[in-house]
Amino acid sequence: MAQVEVRAVVRPPSPFRLRGGTPDGLVRRRGHAVQRLLHRDGTPVWVGAVQPAPDRVLFVARSACEDSARWGLARLRFATGVDDDLRPFHDRFRDDAVIGGVVRSVPHLRPWRRPEPWEVLAWAITEQLIDFERAKHIQLRLIARLGRRCAATGLRDMPTPSAVAAAAPAELAASGLAQSRAITLRRAAREVAGGRVRFDAGDAPLRLLRAIPGIGRWTMEMLALYGLGRYDRVPAGDLGYLEIVGRLQTGNARAHADEAEVRGFFARYGEWQGLAGEYLRLAAARGRLPLTLS
Repeated sequence: MAQVEVRAVVRPPSPFRLRGGTPDGLVRRRGHAVQRLLHRDGTPVWVGAVQPAPDRVLFVARSACEDSARWGLARLRFATGVDDDLRPFHDRFRDDAVIGGVVRSVPHLRPWRRPEPWEVLAWAITEQLIDFERAKHIQLRLIARLGRRCAATGLRDMPTPSAVAAAAPAELAASGLAQSRAITLRRAAREVAGGRVRFDAGDAPLRLLRAIPGIGRWTMEMLALYGLGRYDRVPAGDLGYLEIVGRLQTGNARAHADEAEVRGFFARYGEWQGLAGEYLRLAAARGRLPLTLS
């Protein structure tokens, strides 16, 4: 790639810590830095970030033109959430009976968002109704088959909507997807590639996605939280939340709540439900949940 480099030093408005790579290998951690290959209208963009001190993060982007480099830098900043001021959340919920302990001890927690909403949509479809490890291997195969590669960096990028739309369902299924999921993914890709679904045009175009068989509320809420940065949305139908809330309601580690009960639980967090969900998972993983809600 011909190189035009753009840099930005960002001082996060609230506690921040640069996270590691992603399981699909698209974001890679090298030492204290993360890097990612993106494309803007077919132009490769290399982006990276390093945190030399708790109060500042250096972002770097390189591409063939300055506009593309600046676009890539902005997309990585969005993905990391470095510009988000989470102090209102911390002030409001640091003493919460369920998640307050981890809010105080891990104030830098953020959802690890994706640079582009299409990634979240595609991966959410691959993750429906299967365990995470199986979904991860499907994603790795799709990247290997249809993704873009930059020899200069050794990095790969997400398959474009056009590439997925042009693939036969059997080719997608060969990556391990169930046939029905392959058809759903291809239909979604066609809507995005054809310009009928635009992620920057409000809710109306997104309703076209909801009309596709196989795309339900969970998928759309994953897209909202991890692809559009909507902290007020939580994928309440997620199995992890069904298990955690069921345990909190009953004290029984094997209990499961239903989706309506999970939504009722998260209602207390208002416009911060998505972030509260991240803290709930962390509290469960660290064994720091109360025995029950009562």
